[in-house]
Amino acid sequence: MADNQEVQQEAALATTEAPAPVSQWLTSNGFEHEFLGLDQQGVPILKVERQFLLPFSTALYAYGFNYLMMQCGYDAGAGNSLVSVYHLAKLTEEGINKSDRFEEVRIKVFLPRTDPRCPSVYWIWKTADWQERETFDMYGIIYEGHPNLKRILMPEDWIGYPMRKDYVTPDFYELQDAY
Repeated sequence: MADNQEVQQEAALATTEAPAPVSQWLTSNGFEHEFLGLDQQGVPILKVERQFLLPFSTALYAYGFNYLMMQCGYDAGAGNSLVSVYHLAKLTEEGINKSDRFEEVRIKVFLPRTDPRCPSVYWIWKTADWQERETFDMYGIIYEGHPNLKRILMPEDWIGYPMRKDYVTPDFYELQDAY
C-alpha cells in the first residue's frame, strides 16, 4: 500500500517538473506538444499530435537528434488509443567518446483505434524502416509514406493484429497452398 502511494507521488512530481530544455526549445520555436514528464532515467517524454509529427521530427533532427534508437507501439487498453513511440538520441563525436550519457528524448503519438494512421519517419531516420513494419504488423498502425509497409512477422493473409489487447486468438490457422 505504501509503495503504491510512493509511485503515485513520484508520478505527480514528474508531471509538475519544469519542461526539459528540448521541450522548451520546441515550444519557443512554435512546435506544439505536451510535456508528459521524465521517465525513471530522466528522459523527457513529449506527446505530439499525428498531424504535427513530421515537422516536429524534422525540428528534433535539426536540434541534433540524429539517431532513432527505437520505434515501437503499444495498446493503451481495449477501447483506448494505440500509441506510436519514438526514442531519439543525439550522437556526436563528443558524446560517443565520453563516458556520460548522451541526450535522449521520447515522443508519443496517441492514435484512435478506428483510424490508426501516422506519418512515417523513415525519410528522417532510416532505422524506422523495419521497426515501423513490425508495429504495423503487430498493432495495425498504418505508417503513411513508408516505402514498404507490409507484414514482417505474421503471414500476409493473417487477419487481425496479435498485440492488441482486444485481439481474439483464432482456434487454428489454415495453411493455404503450403505444398
